[in-house]
Amino acid sequence: MKLKARLLLVEDDSYIATLLAAHLGQGGLSVMSARSIESAGRQLEQHDFHLVLLDLGLPDGDGKDLIRSIRRTSDTPIIVISARQQEQEKVQCLDLGADDYLAKPFGMDELMARVRVALRHASVMQLRERQVRVGELLVDLQQEKVSLAGAEVHLTRIESRLLLLLAQVPGRVVTHRQLLQEVWGPEYIDHTHYLRIHMGRLRGKIETEPANPRYVRTEPGVGYRLSEN
Repeated sequence: MKLKARLLLVEDDSYIATLLAAHLGQGGLSVMSARSIESAGRQLEQHDFHLVLLDLGLPDGDGKDLIRSIRRTSDTPIIVISARQQEQEKVQCLDLGADDYLAKPFGMDELMARVRVALRHASVMQLRERQVRVGELLVDLQQEKVSLAGAEVHLTRIESRLLLLLAQVPGRVVTHRQLLQEVWGPEYIDHTHYLRIHMGRLRGKIETEPANPRYVRTEPGVGYRLSEN
């Protein structure tokens, strides 16, 4: 599958950058490169990109600063590629607005798969109607209604809010922190037991097998995601 998109690769290691650019180019992507946060900022000001591929260890700062900067003005998908494998690093990047996190070393096939997913999500969000369907589950984002196999599902305010947040970005993980802040407020960001309780109740209403969920998937230690078709 040939992709048609412009990608900004932010990577200070020239060997890795050359290797990635060559492989991504073979996949049909137009790749522009930056070696620092400063040069990446200039590129972002001068060009429109469909995707940003971002290393964290840059010579003039932490890549997370660039995530913050991008998210102030843009929803451009961001995939972090980093040798940092700590779970907390992944959570922080996702909380800041990154769409995905791929730990080095990784295979080129996996990278291309992540790129395809990120580009597909961006395209779907641009064209999406205000309804999200996954199997027999239908979430109406505008009317804030949920149905399963054609029958309306009656959710509490909290259950509904959690599902709507996941349905806004199907297939993408929403972190514990993001969910807690949006539903309960910033003072509750450490109360992950709230999520376990209410997600359990939500699954009890929409899942055939709550212990083996089809729709609302757990990302251990990170958050939850709504499955895609």
